[in-house]
Amino acid sequence: MKEIAVILINYNTSTYTLQCVEKVFEKTNSKISIEVIVVDNNSDKKDYINLCKNLKDIENVKLIKSEVNTGFGGGNNLGFSNSNSKYVLFLNNDAFLMNDCIEICRDLLEKNIHIGLLGAQNYDQHNKPVRSFDHNKGFRKMIFGRSFLTWMNALEYPDVKKEYFDPIAVNWISGAFMFMRSEDFRKIGCFDSNIFLYFEEMDLAFRLKKLCKETFLVPNAKIIHIQGQSTSRNKRLSEEGLISFLHVVRKNYGFLKNLLFRFYFIITITIKPKKWCYYKILFSVNPKKYSLRP
Repeated sequence: MKEIAVILINYNTSTYTLQCVEKVFEKTNSKISIEVIVVDNNSDKKDYINLCKNLKDIENVKLIKSEVNTGFGGGNNLGFSNSNSKYVLFLNNDAFLMNDCIEICRDLLEKNIHIGLLGAQNYDQHNKPVRSFDHNKGFRKMIFGRSFLTWMNALEYPDVKKEYFDPIAVNWISGAFMFMRSEDFRKIGCFDSNIFLYFEEMDLAFRLKKLCKETFLVPNAKIIHIQGQSTSRNKRLSEEGLISFLHVVRKNYGFLKNLLFRFYFIITITIKPKKWCYYKILFSVNPKKYSLRP
C-alpha cells in the first residue's frame, strides 16, 4: 500500500501528461511513497503510443487505457479503482507542481480530521495567481456577483481575488488539484458518473459537507495550471457545463431550485442570441441526452 496515489487523465495531450508526471516526482519528498496512475481516456493512437513509450520505464507509474472516453469523473474513478493508498490526489495533466504540494497537504490532513478536501493555489504560465476557489453558484452570486457575497459575509465567502497565506475554508476549490483521504472518497461514492465534464469539484464539496468535512484552499501548496489545455473550450463544452450544473443543482438542492435556475437562465439568455442553443437543454426533461458522453 502506498501513502499517496496521484491520478491524472490524458486525452490527446500526452506532452502535458509527461511533464506533469515528471514534476510530481521532481517536487515530492522522496521519503513519501507514491504511485502515479495515468488513465488514457481513449486518445488517438499516436498520443497513446507516446505515453506508452515514455512511461514504461518509470518506477511506480501505472498506465491504464480506457476503451471509451468516460469524462473527468469516470476516468478518475477508473484510476482510483486501480490504486491502493491512504491519500489520493486528483491532478489535471496540465497542472504542474511548483513545490512539495503533496507533503504539505498530507501533513495538514494528518492534523485535521474535520477537513475533507484540499486545493492548491493556482498560477498561470506567467506565475501570476489565478482564481483557485469559488463560491456556491446560487442566485445571489449569479445576480449580484462574487463581490456582493464577500461584502455580505467575508468569512463564508472570502475574496477570490485576494492572495492568502494561511489555509482558508472555502465552498469549493479548482478541480486542477484535489487532495483527500481515500477513505473519504469511498464514503461519498467517488465521482458522480452522471457528470461527464465540469462541476465535479462543486459536487464533491457538497457531498463531503454532508459528512461534516470541510474544503480548504492551501496557499502554500502551489501549482502552475495551463488552463484550458486538458479541454479546449467551445460551444459544445459550454453546453456540457450547463448540463452538469443543472444535474448538480437537482441532486444537491432539489427539484424546485433546479426549476428556478432553469427559469432564470431562460429569461437571461433571451437577449443573447448566441446562447439560444441552450434552450434545448433548459426545456428538456432529460438534459443528459444532449451530453457529449459517448
